[in-house]
Amino acid sequence: MDVSPFVALLFIALLSLLLFATRTSGRDGRRLPPSPPGLPLLGHLPLLGPLPHRALRAMAATHGPVMLLRLGRVPTVVVSSAAAAQEVMKTRDLAFASRPRVRMAERLLYGRDMAFAPYGERWRQARRVAVLHLLSHRRVLSFRRVREQEAAAMVDRVRRGASSGGGAVNLNAVLISYTNGIISRAAFGGDDRSFGLDGGEKLAKVFAEFEELLGTVTMGEFVPWLGWVDTLTGLDARTARMAEEMDALVERVVADHRRRRRRRGVRREADAEGDDDHRDFVDVLLDVNEAEEQTGGGGGVLFDDVAIKAMVLVMFAAATDTTYTALVWAMAELVNHTHEMRRVQDEVRSAVGDGDHAVVTEDHIDELRYLKCVIKETLRLHAPLPLLLPRETTEDAELLGYHVPARTRVIVNAWAIARDPAAWERPEEFVLERWFAAGDDRKTGDDDYMFAQDFRLVPFGAGRRGCPGVGFALPSMELALANLLYHFDWELPAGGASKLDMDELNGLSVRLKATLNLVAKQWSR
Repeated sequence: MDVSPFVALLFIALLSLLLFATRTSGRDGRRLPPSPPGLPLLGHLPLLGPLPHRALRAMAATHGPVMLLRLGRVPTVVVSSAAAAQEVMKTRDLAFASRPRVRMAERLLYGRDMAFAPYGERWRQARRVAVLHLLSHRRVLSFRRVREQEAAAMVDRVRRGASSGGGAVNLNAVLISYTNGIISRAAFGGDDRSFGLDGGEKLAKVFAEFEELLGTVTMGEFVPWLGWVDTLTGLDARTARMAEEMDALVERVVADHRRRRRRRGVRREADAEGDDDHRDFVDVLLDVNEAEEQTGGGGGVLFDDVAIKAMVLVMFAAATDTTYTALVWAMAELVNHTHEMRRVQDEVRSAVGDGDHAVVTEDHIDELRYLKCVIKETLRLHAPLPLLLPRETTEDAELLGYHVPARTRVIVNAWAIARDPAAWERPEEFVLERWFAAGDDRKTGDDDYMFAQDFRLVPFGAGRRGCPGVGFALPSMELALANLLYHFDWELPAGGASKLDMDELNGLSVRLKATLNLVAKQWSR
């Protein structure tokens, strides 16, 4: 009896699916993590859906906190518990310290940035420069005036928006301008003319598209034989245009800084240890470049113009996206929890006072323990990068008793860990009291935010590949939130829903899907 080709193909596919779903050990017999049923060729890619962090948590509920998936041709281990995250980012950090090749990062960031670069001398160099020269405590403090000026400009934008729009303000637009303003002034002095653009809005639009592309996953990366889809959809051409445009923009900035340095003379970092050191990132990076040219570089790798451009771009993308996303989520949660918002407002207004010329400054922040709790709880519920950036094993490793082969991609689901009912009470709820010391309701929030210390909360990662920019991002978040809550009372527009829809939108970060249009009423002292 003849068997039709269709039936034969179906039989092979079902057999492949069965084998794929039941394989529990590697070729050498060592125990691999459990794996959900997947599909031939595509593996588990179709199961991820539009919000992968949620889909992966659902799979982990059935298959455990360490799972092995096949994303097309890419073996991927997914970590969904604090204990497993601690092994990856602390106990066995070196074995999990590399990054896989991410096609968009290679095309847009030259493969030389500190965030996406594989473990090696170039990454160590970029990390060292970032930690010692760009993101040190002294350097972050040097931008205090920038943050306070941008916060004042943000308050003015809200006032103008409220007066012209019947009280309703597009807070998304206000916050993106605030975060862009801070990082653009910190990175390259804030002179948009260096970019060849006519104003901050155009700059923000260009970087928004850049960040969108950086967060886009290409089909060819996971399923090479479907790489033509990226060409057919226009993604490859769009990425090539953006890479060329961004390279030209940053090249102009670096060249402009070099011209200005020649005109005024270069002030070396050794001569800039005082409080008046307000050099922007590009000037600092040029100092490092020139110092290494004289010494021959560290480890035989010179910190050249490509490294400078990669560093500027990744700092801009990371600082803008993380801060903006977290602030939108924080305001959304407070609008949905008006009692908590009033408590934070009372705290801020009590600390700052009610004089006609009262101004919120960074001197007030240490007193605002309840406000710090809002940021912690927001980052717990809404980690800007819920799946963190993927890691890759540099060697064979063990993870909670499972074998993880070398060159396996590893994803830490920080979002699932922060909502794990085994680790948190009422994990899906916005509960500020969880951050108070036991038996003490006097706003004794934990100032270190628990980052990299308690692996139940790792919104910025930890270990060698943890984000070094936490100290830069947090003051911007705290100051913005304090100003918004001090100067204005906030509510949803009349006639609409009584609660804000908290649906998510996936991208470089996971953002609030709805536009945050809120009514801002000037606080009457």
